[in-house]
Amino acid sequence: MVNCCGLITANKDPVPLKSIEVELEVRDHVATVVSTLNYENKEDKPLEAVFVFPLPGDAAVCHFSAQIGQTQIVAEVKEKQKAREEYDDALSSGQQAFLLEESEQSPDIFSLSVGSLPPGESASIRLDYVTELAVQADDGLRFCLPAVLNPRYQPLGSGGSGGSGGVQVTSVPASLVPYSLSFSARVSSPRPISKVESSCSLDPLQYLNSDQTQATIKLAAGHKFDRDVELLIYYKDAHQPTAVVEAGQASAEPGSLMGDPVVMVSLYPEFPQSVMSSVASCGEFVFLLDRSGSMGCPINNSKQQETRISSARDTLLLLLKSLPMGCYFNIYSFGSSYEHIFPKSVEYSQQTMEEALKKVGEMGANLGGTEILSPLQHIYSQSCIPSQPRQLFVFTDGEVGNTKQVLDLVKKNSGSHRCFSFGIGEGSSSALINGLAKEGGGHAQFITGTDRMQPKVMQSLRFALQPAVVDISVTWDLPKGVSVTVLSPPITALFQGQRSLIYAQLTGQSPKAAEGCVTVKYSLAGHPSQNQLRFSLKPAEDTGSTVHRLGARTLIRSLEMEERERRGQPDGGLKEKVVQLSVQSGVSSSFTAFIAVNKADGEAIQGPLVRRNIPISRMCIVKGKRRKRNLCDGPEMINLCSFSTQNAMACGAPKMAFGVLRGLDLCGGAPTTVIPKQPPRDPLLQLVSLQQASGCWLLDPALSAALGKTSEEVDKSKPAPVNSDVWATVLALIWLHGFKKDAKEEWELLAMKAASWLRSQNAPCLTECVEAGNALLGCSMQKDVLGL
Repeated sequence: MVNCCGLITANKDPVPLKSIEVELEVRDHVATVVSTLNYENKEDKPLEAVFVFPLPGDAAVCHFSAQIGQTQIVAEVKEKQKAREEYDDALSSGQQAFLLEESEQSPDIFSLSVGSLPPGESASIRLDYVTELAVQADDGLRFCLPAVLNPRYQPLGSGGSGGSGGVQVTSVPASLVPYSLSFSARVSSPRPISKVESSCSLDPLQYLNSDQTQATIKLAAGHKFDRDVELLIYYKDAHQPTAVVEAGQASAEPGSLMGDPVVMVSLYPEFPQSVMSSVASCGEFVFLLDRSGSMGCPINNSKQQETRISSARDTLLLLLKSLPMGCYFNIYSFGSSYEHIFPKSVEYSQQTMEEALKKVGEMGANLGGTEILSPLQHIYSQSCIPSQPRQLFVFTDGEVGNTKQVLDLVKKNSGSHRCFSFGIGEGSSSALINGLAKEGGGHAQFITGTDRMQPKVMQSLRFALQPAVVDISVTWDLPKGVSVTVLSPPITALFQGQRSLIYAQLTGQSPKAAEGCVTVKYSLAGHPSQNQLRFSLKPAEDTGSTVHRLGARTLIRSLEMEERERRGQPDGGLKEKVVQLSVQSGVSSSFTAFIAVNKADGEAIQGPLVRRNIPISRMCIVKGKRRKRNLCDGPEMINLCSFSTQNAMACGAPKMAFGVLRGLDLCGGAPTTVIPKQPPRDPLLQLVSLQQASGCWLLDPALSAALGKTSEEVDKSKPAPVNSDVWATVLALIWLHGFKKDAKEEWELLAMKAASWLRSQNAPCLTECVEAGNALLGCSMQKDVLGL
């Protein structure tokens, strides 16, 4: 296959990035990542190499340096425009220079420019960042090293189609990426490490001590850099609240953020069981489904027939069957344009459920690009329904370019809804997925590797059906002479067993062995509750500046969002505050950049500067045609620039934005419906599809077939006094408990609805009915197990 965009130079020389080495150090809930990128210029002219690459969306870049021969150059953080001017001045005078800057459109995209690398010269670039580890539904802490950056769809008129803020993405099939990756990790925690899982092959976990609180892990030999490197880390007793106090830097000014101690508190609220045993019977549930071309890709490499869109359709089936009677719902889908099934949310009933399921079954990955902003604006323009709290579920593979604009919109409307987000497949933007949930007061999930989408989504539905926590407040009790400045934004959402992280600066002298206390108070279902944590004010050892930098990053992100909200109005110097904090802490921001210039004595580098754009991996190619030519396949290399419009994906223009032709799929093809060969339907989904909105099943041949029985066998076994719908519902519940116990997370809510329907029938002879059902299906379930 011939690649799309510049994998080799005009002289067919390889691109200059040779290898990437990554060392990860995990301390409890946070991680420090050290990346080394090794470059070599094999051309006969000076080279400028440009590499656009992804980082976790909430990462704080805190160190950038270059090693050229025996010379090491450490970068400084400067205001972005000044850094760009210094970089350009260095190149024009023949000096070596390095520039690292965050995209103005999305905080998880960085571009690295390696300027004036002489012929035959090598350079090693070191990039350090710190990041929080997100908690997954199964209590695993998720670290992801993105290897994949699909071209981000940039809507027309969004301001990202060029100019200084534009970022070019060069994307090629993963098998053709010419640089290698080595990756190793060290994990330490106050609690034992129970296991580490990954989407990639790992060498066995190596424990470093007898209590299993320290361990190392690395990728197995022969790893191909063809997918995100995702680690899931599991601790024993994961729900224990913790606090880490980190000492200030001796070289920093006392009273400043970096000079004072900073505390990081992780809280896991525990709600009363009496509240958690019930689920809400109301709500407005709005489902927003990505139908861009890339959703037609396989959801993982092992199941080529299961596409992202087909998995999303199956998930919507489970969601619609699990909704409570009395709620309202609607389903939106989007690509270059958007659609909705109903003009506005409708009451959940058998009729509306059937109409929605019919439309869902017809949905394909055929709506072109990925413009999520417009459907969100339309959803928020709809008036909320009284006494029906709005719950928004967003499903996307996360390939959008205007992330910051989307998150600003969600935050602006956060008072009216909770947002639950799902990143599907490799390359989904953690900045978008995590940001939607964080700003919308919900929860984020990532579906990658061999994950099934359904259990993760149903976990989030359980969160959505939990009573909303209101009146949240955080109070601090500290020794006399110690004051606190909270760096984190106010907590807007709490969920059972889910972590909340709080950063705070501690100013003043504390007595030896002094303790502090933080209390989170809230109201849940009308009942006042609180969770409390006492902690030592003595700084922990060997934490470096990780907590300070994460605290600085948290405050920087809040100030950046406030600045965008006030743009065009007096903002009290918010941009200047961000720049000052970024420079002081050494943490990246959207208004600053890292700049390093080699000012060592020596001759200026001579000759015209050649620009080379380094490709990143693309996981999925959806073929399409334009002007009767296939953009991603063909007998010769095709210059995409010849097709360019305002948003064309650039092949060589240095200032072109990342994005694709309007209305085209992310890989450059026109919108096409990819209809894979349909595998046999999963028996669980077959049974679920027959459930009524009320929660019951009807006794008919389709149910008998789903249970693996004939209609005659089912009719013959029915106890005489039992209503046929009661009999059908009991059989369905027995089958679920007997044959799909390992998938209980997926069907638990709809089974609860079925059991509730049975109780409402006051049906006689239920014990006899369960016994007859057990005999028919070969199970041994008790009535109480079915919730009856």
